[in-house]
Amino acid sequence: MVGRTRKVVIWPAAAAVAVSLFVALPLGAPGHETPADVTVQAFLKPEGQTLRLLLRVPLTAMQDIIFPTRGPGYLEIDEADSELEEGAMVWIIRPLQLFEDGTRLPAPEIAAIKVSIPSDQSFREYDTALEHVFGPKLSNDVDLIWQQALLDVLLEYPIQSEDSDFSIRPGLERLASRVQVVLRFMPPSGVVRAFQFVGDPGLVPLDPRWHQAAFRFVKSGFLHILDGIDHLLFLLCLVIPFRKFNALFPIVTAFTVAHSITLIASAYGFAPGGLWFPPLVEMVIAASILYMALENVVGAKIRRRWIITFAFGLVHGFGFSFALRESLQFAGGHLLTSLLSFNVGVELGQLLVLALCVPALEVLFRFVLAERVGMIILSIIVAHISWHWMAERALIFSQYQIPWPALSLGLFVNLLGWLVLALIVGGLAWLGFGKLWNPAARQGGGEAPARAEE
Repeated sequence: MVGRTRKVVIWPAAAAVAVSLFVALPLGAPGHETPADVTVQAFLKPEGQTLRLLLRVPLTAMQDIIFPTRGPGYLEIDEADSELEEGAMVWIIRPLQLFEDGTRLPAPEIAAIKVSIPSDQSFREYDTALEHVFGPKLSNDVDLIWQQALLDVLLEYPIQSEDSDFSIRPGLERLASRVQVVLRFMPPSGVVRAFQFVGDPGLVPLDPRWHQAAFRFVKSGFLHILDGIDHLLFLLCLVIPFRKFNALFPIVTAFTVAHSITLIASAYGFAPGGLWFPPLVEMVIAASILYMALENVVGAKIRRRWIITFAFGLVHGFGFSFALRESLQFAGGHLLTSLLSFNVGVELGQLLVLALCVPALEVLFRFVLAERVGMIILSIIVAHISWHWMAERALIFSQYQIPWPALSLGLFVNLLGWLVLALIVGGLAWLGFGKLWNPAARQGGGEAPARAEE
């Protein structure tokens, strides 16, 4: 019985292993491995009733195409025409989407296609790249390892007019684990617009109207404030001592005005460009959260909170600018509109956070915890988190060396200009928020804030 039992158990197990091995075995020639990192260079130029898209893609990104080779893997250039066209069709033409005035363009014609060596520099400019792709093909005598070869292809789309609004969704993210598309759009105006996409950027207007740019950046600002845990904790520290929205209005407005100033200044190149600056800003942002949390614990100076909020808001604006830096390529010719729209999105996100936090804190302090105890517990938790952030970011910042600028008349004039601007902004803020605060302070921010230090 024991022997028969073993046979009954062993035979199904052996059959399962055999089937698994059979399924796991590759059928036919093995496919190429997915590359880790691929860069695609592209030019897009409307000319008359033809839209030309000129691309350079590493041949190794064509993962399922078996190219003819000889010897140790040299590409048989003369025999690879059909495979090159198949690779262009499967990996470029089908996933790539181009739109004219919101309507997707039909499939393009392959006007030219060829293989290039990795040292070829013709794709630095559109004219040299176009001349190169129409030039003579490489000789089959060239010993070119197929994994090092580049595929150059010119696609031509029929269009209604070169002055139409064009949009693109590259769809090339499947070429590698990380795909970077460097695209230069060359409209009839002569103003070349450079884009750099990583992964799937979605549908991108190449020469956006102001309302398209505004909508994109309002959405970006709204999502950024909801994704930024450090900014959310800073807002939480602002909200904790208050129970009414009207008392919060001057403080939140001070924060918004302050981060708008430094965000716009940074976008126009008035911020330090050294590698040390972003780690410094991130460290100070963590310190601002820690300060606000500790102030809630020891007793917030409610009437003057807008001042410190304004100061920290200037720092948070630089933090917003780092997140926005890569997105400014989508602004087209509407940089200021896009910056203001981003700030509108941030403000909408802040209002949503406040609309959720203020009632939640009211319920918490009324039915769960005593108000003062709850304020201390929440603030201590936030202080603990921000302390660790500050320590980690301080360690990163300490690894950078700050090059001190040489003393000169130009440096003195520049510092003097910033000082005058700071005095003007500070004076306007003092006058404006001083008037805004009085009625809010008289209406009160709850019993606990009224007992806080002044």
